[in-house]
Amino acid sequence: MDKETFDKVLRELASNLSSYVSTEDGQWAIKGFIDIYKNVYTISSDTKIISKILEIHLFPKILEFAKEHNFFIVLAEHQNYYPDISFIFKDDEKIKFAVDIKTTYREVEKPWLCNGFTLGSHGLYFENRKSTKNIQFPYSSYLGHFCLGAIYDRIRTPVDETCLTPIENLHSVTSVITNIRFFVAEKWKIASDKSGSGNTANIGSITRIDDIFSGKGVFSNLGENWFDDYWTNFGKISIRDARGNLKKITSLKDFVIYRGGDPSLIFERNNKK
Repeated sequence: MDKETFDKVLRELASNLSSYVSTEDGQWAIKGFIDIYKNVYTISSDTKIISKILEIHLFPKILEFAKEHNFFIVLAEHQNYYPDISFIFKDDEKIKFAVDIKTTYREVEKPWLCNGFTLGSHGLYFENRKSTKNIQFPYSSYLGHFCLGAIYDRIRTPVDETCLTPIENLHSVTSVITNIRFFVAEKWKIASDKSGSGNTANIGSITRIDDIFSGKGVFSNLGENWFDDYWTNFGKISIRDARGNLKKITSLKDFVIYRGGDPSLIFERNNKK
C-alpha cells in the first residue's frame, strides 16, 4: 500500500467517526464512567482527560480499520514516544505509517479557530532519521506521518465533577463536549512555523479550522522538504536583523529568504475571519 492509498482509506475511516462517537443531537456518547453499583460519575472537562477517553473510545474502530486493510498496529511503548500508533502492512513490514491522534476544541469567541495542538518533536529523532530515541521506529522507516484528529465544542456550563447519577438516569447527563468533527492530514501540511508548547521541542499546528480540514498549513505550497529543512534547523541558524544584530531564525519567511527560496509560496491566512 502506498501513502496516497493509506491517506484515502484513513479519510474514509474519519468520515464515519462522528456518528460513531456521538448521539443523534451531536453530544459525545460518553457520559461518564460507571462503578459496580451502577453509578455514573461525570467526566472532567480537562482536555487531557477528554483526549485520552476519546482515544479509547475510537480504539475498536481503529482495530477494525487495521484488520480490514491488512495492517497490524504497534502502540507507543511509552507516553512520550512518537507516534501514538504505527500501522504496519502485513504483506510487507517495510511499509509503515505513523498516526498520531490529536484532539482540540473550538474557540468560543472565534469558532473558526481551534486551540491548536502539537505535531511531534523536532528534536533528536526528527533530526536524525535513524534514531530510536523517543520514537517507536526510526522516523525514516515510515512512509508517511499522519494526524487523525478531532475538533469539538466544549459545553459552556460548568461541569459538576462531584455529580453522581444512577444509571437509570444516564440520558439526563450532559456530555462535556459536543459537535465533534474528525479530520486526517499529513502533519507537514497542517504545521505552523511556531513551536507548539512552551520550552519543549514540539512542532505547532495551524489553528484555522477550515485550513486544517483542507491541509493548508504554511508549508502546503512549499512542500514536505521545506518542512523538514525548517524544523530540523529551527532556532539553529542566525542572521543579522535590520540593525545588524544577530538573531536566530524562528520564522518561515526569514528561513525561506535565507535559503534563497520564494517567500510568496508561504501560505498565509488572516485568522481574524
